[in-house]
Amino acid sequence: MSKQSTASGVAIDRRTLLVASAAGFAGLQFGKPAAMAASEPAASGPGRAKSTILFFLCGGASHLDMWDMKPNAPAEYRGSFNPIETSAPGVRLCEHLPLLAKQAHHLALINSVGATVNTNDHHAGYYHNLTGHVPDVTFRVLGNNRTPFPDDWPYMGAVVASKRPRHPHLPNAITLPHMPSRAPYTRPGQFAARLGIEHDPLYIHGSVDQPLEFTAPALKLQGEVSPDRLSSRYALLRTVDEAKREFERYASVETWTRQQDRALSLLLASRTTEAFNVGQEPKALRERYGETVNGMSLLLARRLVEAGVPFITVFWLGEGISSKLAKKCKSGGSWDTHGNNFGCLKENLLPEFDRGFSALVEDLAQRGLLDETLLMITSEMGRKPQIGDPRSGGKTGQGRDHWTHCLTDVLAGGGIRGGQTYGSSDRFGGYPADLAVTPADVSKTVYQAMGINDLTATDRDGQPYNLLDEGDPISELF
Repeated sequence: MSKQSTASGVAIDRRTLLVASAAGFAGLQFGKPAAMAASEPAASGPGRAKSTILFFLCGGASHLDMWDMKPNAPAEYRGSFNPIETSAPGVRLCEHLPLLAKQAHHLALINSVGATVNTNDHHAGYYHNLTGHVPDVTFRVLGNNRTPFPDDWPYMGAVVASKRPRHPHLPNAITLPHMPSRAPYTRPGQFAARLGIEHDPLYIHGSVDQPLEFTAPALKLQGEVSPDRLSSRYALLRTVDEAKREFERYASVETWTRQQDRALSLLLASRTTEAFNVGQEPKALRERYGETVNGMSLLLARRLVEAGVPFITVFWLGEGISSKLAKKCKSGGSWDTHGNNFGCLKENLLPEFDRGFSALVEDLAQRGLLDETLLMITSEMGRKPQIGDPRSGGKTGQGRDHWTHCLTDVLAGGGIRGGQTYGSSDRFGGYPADLAVTPADVSKTVYQAMGINDLTATDRDGQPYNLLDEGDPISELF
């Protein structure tokens, strides 16, 4: 029997692919049956955004060296970068973000996000900033062994997916170009969990080596299964019934029926795979984004906005733990700059980020889509104000350690008033000082921008509960 690996590293056979297509298979391990899913989409409020693109800088991007610079702090805090003026009076960015500086009139910087977690580490940071919920004690007790739980709180993309009318041929939530992090250390907070597996995102896979190619393995027909055969009711029922026995522990009958319908719709819709073909875009535009996996992921996110997908998450994909960049930064190859923080940012991370994200803002604005598309940048943490991580040589290593106590989130479009900075951190950038907010407040702001005011869902027993009690929308941003 043919096998195929998914993002979680689990081998699955071709019969399973039909069922797995709606959730990218891996989400089925981390969610609950649809009996616990949210109620049908409620009437929307005054939110302007039709879609959200969440750009998550995996590893913990340094807020101090990008958005919230401290030029008057002592040298051991401020580092070697300088702020520059931008297209928005009073908004200053790092000198190594020149392209984005020209788009600053669209940006709102939230410099006072206090996201302290009890581990000051990646797992809890992901969960806090993706769900808006403070991580529970299991994150401290289990550390990196704290895998996603079925009763976790859902990430904001799953909440939006559950509250919007079902897309005719694509999932309401799509995540690309990978699922952080390598199994078995899959990051909690990126799944629908207690909300119901039918609201899990579809994972689209990208490649550092082949940045123009994106694949949805769960949407591929394997072996002798052709579209004609799949369209045969007899063949479909036989395939589904066989796979159902393998998945009985994950889904109720109601969930299974919905998954059948959704999977078949995805597999038979030609527009599904066409949406993922960034090679159809003009070469000049691809070059403007930067033909890297992250640049092309942002371009694909724009295509998915045009296709009407409500929530798209782009997780920054690094070069890998064995890459030259990982060795240079003493990290896993992404934004976790334990060593050589300034060299890694200046020479590697910031140029790619600056080109890709500035292109996305510019592209959406030129197409008249920015006002109805909310953009958000966040990370699982900021970086420690004092330079010198003991794990990478201290002061001589020029790294910045983990720091969940303060970070900057960036919003643009979707009714957000650009060209502003909201809140501030203390003089070292270590803690919020003015207009402090939390990930719950930021999540509520995303929901308000999307016109989602009803955050109630129903549990297995039919009892209503609130998906996020804490926090308030930051109304001043609109």
